[in-house]
Amino acid sequence: MIKRQQIKDLLKSTAFDTEVTVMGWVRTFRNNQFIALNDGSCMSNIQVVIDFNNLPDELLKRITTGAAISATGKLIESLGKGQSVEVKATSVEILGDSDPEKFPLQPKKHSLEFLREIAHLRFRTNTFNAVFKVRHALAFAIHQFYNERGFVYMHTPIITASDAEGAGEMFKVTTLDFDNTPRAEDGKVDFSQDFFARATNLTVSGQLEGELAAMAFGKIYTFGPTFRAENSNTTRHLAEFWMIEPEFAFADLEDNMQLAEDMMKYVIKYALDNCKDELEFLNSRLAEEDKQKPQNERSELSLLEKLDFCLANDFERLTYTEAIRILKSSKPNQKKQFKYLIDEWGADLQSEHERFLVEKHFKKPVILTDYPADIKSFYMRQNEPDAEGRQTVAAMDILFPGIGEMIGGSAREERLDRLTKRMEDLNIPQDELWWYLDTRRFGTAPHAGFGLGFERLVLFVTGMTNIRDVIAFPRFPKNAEF
Repeated sequence: MIKRQQIKDLLKSTAFDTEVTVMGWVRTFRNNQFIALNDGSCMSNIQVVIDFNNLPDELLKRITTGAAISATGKLIESLGKGQSVEVKATSVEILGDSDPEKFPLQPKKHSLEFLREIAHLRFRTNTFNAVFKVRHALAFAIHQFYNERGFVYMHTPIITASDAEGAGEMFKVTTLDFDNTPRAEDGKVDFSQDFFARATNLTVSGQLEGELAAMAFGKIYTFGPTFRAENSNTTRHLAEFWMIEPEFAFADLEDNMQLAEDMMKYVIKYALDNCKDELEFLNSRLAEEDKQKPQNERSELSLLEKLDFCLANDFERLTYTEAIRILKSSKPNQKKQFKYLIDEWGADLQSEHERFLVEKHFKKPVILTDYPADIKSFYMRQNEPDAEGRQTVAAMDILFPGIGEMIGGSAREERLDRLTKRMEDLNIPQDELWWYLDTRRFGTAPHAGFGLGFERLVLFVTGMTNIRDVIAFPRFPKNAEF
């Protein structure tokens, strides 16, 4: 097989007059002479110059946008502007034709909405080349971060019988015949005849299983797909997404906050160090997009400035109670500009409140702690009642500019009596979580953890505005294409 050179390597090469072979997809073909070729190794194209007098017309007609070709020739110093090298081809082979009348990606700007409809081809655009290179780098950095700190990578179940979040918005997994579903005497579906002999779902979180492993290994993390059957069509929600969930023993809320902040700074720095070209492209793209918006809706910081800003500043830490005090007295609240007005302690903060704290008040990432127990999950460690007798839990949310909540976590309730009482209050069946409670019966220890929605991280680092544009094949209500 012919050995080919990657375009990203050739663009840096000074080995002029050596014979090279490049393979890739045609971006443009001008004047029957100049081919802009891209092989996916970088966003830049290499120019392949052909002598149309020495190539048959039939071949020239097949060099169309989207076609895959192989070109062999000498690497020479480019005489044109915009590139330092080009390939003067002596032979061209068509590897795969592309009908120019039907190929949907033409050499022009396409809307992101249109590209979502052809998600199987959008990788060939510069925008999505950049987005998914950054996504790759962030995933690698996550694994590297936890490996360097001695965390064990744990694969938790995708099919589960538990609802970790207690929200009930789960996809059911079954092999039962929908046209002839077995029923029990009470008329309900008889899951004892199903594959697992019980009702099962796609997981919304690997946290509960992760806690079990943390009680043996000390430090573990999960990084896998999670699913939520939430009928939401916002730019921030997906039905299938990826989660990073560390759990570590002998740790409290303070340790949890520090780990999360360290992780966020580590992966952002890794992307800045290893995806310079991609991030500069996305920075320019966002700046162009901003120009189309009214002045008051434009970002105060460019994408690169925003990323550097997160590295340069310690995250602001404050309690939910302090945040409520700030929000109640804020101008948007006083002037009724918030969609959801803050009038009392206990309110569940909305994205508009979180973004106000980050973008307007503190102007840096914020870690909110000690939320009211009533708006948080059963497994979060209960604090002692405050001076006014209000019950809070040792929870934390990390809020980022443009996104709102990026990370949610807590110290876990390790005290069996407190945990079972909380489960009773919320009508959570203890017999179904007997295995989870066993960790509190046998060698319980303080521990903590959090969840980071990976797509939200990619959204923030790339500056994209719709979460459907940072996952290869987005799943959302009424759409499971590709």
